Amino acid sequence: MTTRPTTTAKTYLALDDKGLIAQCDVDCYRASGPGGQKRNKTSSAVRLRHRPTALAALANEDRSQHVNKARALRRLRLVIAMGLRTDLDLAGYEPGELLSTSISSAGTLNMGRKDERYPAAISELLDLLAATDARVSDTADRLGVTTANLIKFLQKDPKLWKHVNQMRTAAGRKPLR
Repeated sequence: MTTRPTTTAKTYLALDDKGLIAQCDVDCYRASGPGGQKRNKTSSAVRLRHRPTALAALANEDRSQHVNKARALRRLRLVIAMGLRTDLDLAGYEPGELLSTSISSAGTLNMGRKDERYPAAISELLDLLAATDARVSDTADRLGVTTANLIKFLQKDPKLWKHVNQMRTAAGRKPLR
């Protein structure tokens, strides 16, 4: 499940779209399923395979190859954020600037999934969760938020929720409900 590349997720996520696509094999193909003549004649589906990490993302919902490429790129960023872990030293850990600015003065974690910084924030959050052996309460304490707030934040993204529960299961903990 966890890949150990020489470069961290943070490095890949900091790349602009052109830089990240340059590291990918881009496959365009005809998507199957309903959609009529236009869908059956154009290669609008896009699969991005990130060569350094062997992670992939695809999109085929739209009839436009450009729209699908943008969606696949967003999905690839999330796959990278969830798939690559960086070891953190918990001694003296302070949240990075991105996570710090996402925490309100009331101690709640606020960042929407549509925010372009979301994958980088998720990556750091998952690194911290991995460093605390998938203990949500310890992770929340390190971030300065409540456990309930952290759980609500995780629940907003079904893929993130599933990933965190897989991490907890691998660490011998009960899944979150």
